[in-house]
Amino acid sequence: MLAYFALGANLGDRLASLQAAFQGLSSLGHQPRASSVYLSQAWPNPAEPSYLNAVVSLHCELEPLALLDAVLELEHALGRRRGPQRFAPRLIDIDILLYDALCIQAPRLELPHPRMTERAFVLRPLNDLASDLLHPRLKVSFAELLAACTNKAELAYPSTVFVP
Repeated sequence: MLAYFALGANLGDRLASLQAAFQGLSSLGHQPRASSVYLSQAWPNPAEPSYLNAVVSLHCELEPLALLDAVLELEHALGRRRGPQRFAPRLIDIDILLYDALCIQAPRLELPHPRMTERAFVLRPLNDLASDLLHPRLKVSFAELLAACTNKAELAYPSTVFVP
């Protein structure tokens, strides 16, 4: 199964956090690939530090909920502490975006990620890896979804941080 993950960090050494997340995710499967890294304004509070964002794909054999548990463990190992504030600044954030074409709606996991189509900071790096891929529910390519996205304030951040 091919899984796609969104990575984001806006505290500490953001680039190092993305690199560590890539390495951690790589241990969960094989043939990892990564997008370019992008700079985006914090949302919903633009006064907070800006985010670095990327998308990673890898082939994985874990069941979706086991994969979610592994991702949450990885976030914790990288210093993420979840508090009551939903959109708080963070050392690392890893979201499962897609898991092949599976559509899941469960209390702990919804696939495809329910808000990914509203977020250029997810769609832009996802397009680096899968522009022709169709959204499993909408049956529209991610390139088309990016073109239709109204929040395109992100700037490219030149980086080759994920090159092995």
